Amino acid sequence: MTALDERRLFGTNGVRGIVNKELTLELVLELSQAIGTFFKAGKMVVGSDGRTSSPALRNLVIGGLASVGCKTYDIGQAPTPMIDFLTRGWRADGGIAVTASHNPPEYNGIKTIAPDGIETDRNEELEIEKIYFSRSWRRAEWDRVGDVVKAETGLREYLDSIKMQVDISAIESRRMKVAVDPGNGVSALTTTILLSELGCSVVTINGNVDGTFPGRPSEPRPENVGSLSGLVRSSGADFGVALDGDGDRAIFVDESGEAHWGDRSMALIADDYWSTKSRGTIVTPVSSSRAIKEIADARNGKIVWTRVGSVDVSHKMIEIGAELGAEENGGIFYAPHIAVRDGSMASALIAGILVKSKQPLSKLLSALPSYELAKEKLPCPNHLKKQVLDALRERMSKYNPETIDGVKILFEDGTSILLRPSGTEPIFRLMAEAKSASAARSLADQYKGIINEIIKEKSRDA
Repeated sequence: MTALDERRLFGTNGVRGIVNKELTLELVLELSQAIGTFFKAGKMVVGSDGRTSSPALRNLVIGGLASVGCKTYDIGQAPTPMIDFLTRGWRADGGIAVTASHNPPEYNGIKTIAPDGIETDRNEELEIEKIYFSRSWRRAEWDRVGDVVKAETGLREYLDSIKMQVDISAIESRRMKVAVDPGNGVSALTTTILLSELGCSVVTINGNVDGTFPGRPSEPRPENVGSLSGLVRSSGADFGVALDGDGDRAIFVDESGEAHWGDRSMALIADDYWSTKSRGTIVTPVSSSRAIKEIADARNGKIVWTRVGSVDVSHKMIEIGAELGAEENGGIFYAPHIAVRDGSMASALIAGILVKSKQPLSKLLSALPSYELAKEKLPCPNHLKKQVLDALRERMSKYNPETIDGVKILFEDGTSILLRPSGTEPIFRLMAEAKSASAARSLADQYKGIINEIIKEKSRDA
């Protein structure tokens, strides 16, 4: 939301900010009017996560849409991927998710959804912003104010769609035990039900929806899910899954209680996909681990890289007809269901892989390529970012880098480096990968020096 001063609202994933500070109630109402105008006062699906501010903001959104003439289907609390799915499934003209995803509880936000169930693209966001800043939204006549319909049938449609993508009878026959940690988010309303309907015995922690996130921080990270790891061990679960506040991301805990970053589950799902669909295409951001490239080479698969951001992954999947997309943060996109990241869909896929392989999760993950990471954030004034990036691209051209988002180099020795300017902060991000932690740190230090040298050079020239 810092982009407001630059006449921008949308960030990497929607419009977000601290409620009643950056994200004021007036902004939410007027932005909803702009969104409704963009969607030509059509049929809209609206839902929200479980944050304490979400009911009030959802009502504001519905009121703003009604004021321009939209007919709104209010599905109440729901994971973002379910809102996406129903926007498409109910042939709505658009949708809105009131959510700040994994952000702390004082945040909230607005995500806009196109008729195909995918978040609006960058050009569409610019059009919405143009309406908002020019205050040129519609005002319906008193007898054309839009209707509001309480819609309560969507959960069944959403769950049934996921179940169609896996072998239900095989999973049922395994009688697995699964530990689920929704993190007090809205996936408590879906993931536990889904796994139970797949024949799993489900134990939960942080399973009540509470917008203050009392159990753990909303972002599922290995260091945040110690209680889930303990539950997996004490209950003898086959695996555990931890989801974020709006249910679109998930990371997994193996049967020993070890929590794994999303790049590991992403690699496992990709390996399983390519084992049955050689030459298939997976879409993933340039920030993803080199492990997926190693798996693709071994399986004769194809990778299409995108800019960092789930919106870019989804739209590229639709553009090229890819079935699978993945992010290292725990986002899995499965187009036969819907081409958005979905933690419940990811949970079903992992359950299916365990049943098919007849091996424990720890063994499956240990067999995959593994890389150590070293990350850095380097201060860089916003006005110098483009100059620094241009200089990096010129200096690194001999390595034939991927330049769709920053500069990513895959070296012949098996190491890799990603250098990219942040889209929200005055910094450059650096991520080095290698087979050992010391090699990753050495590579990071080398390129940290290069970036700092270029930043100093461009600062003197400015």
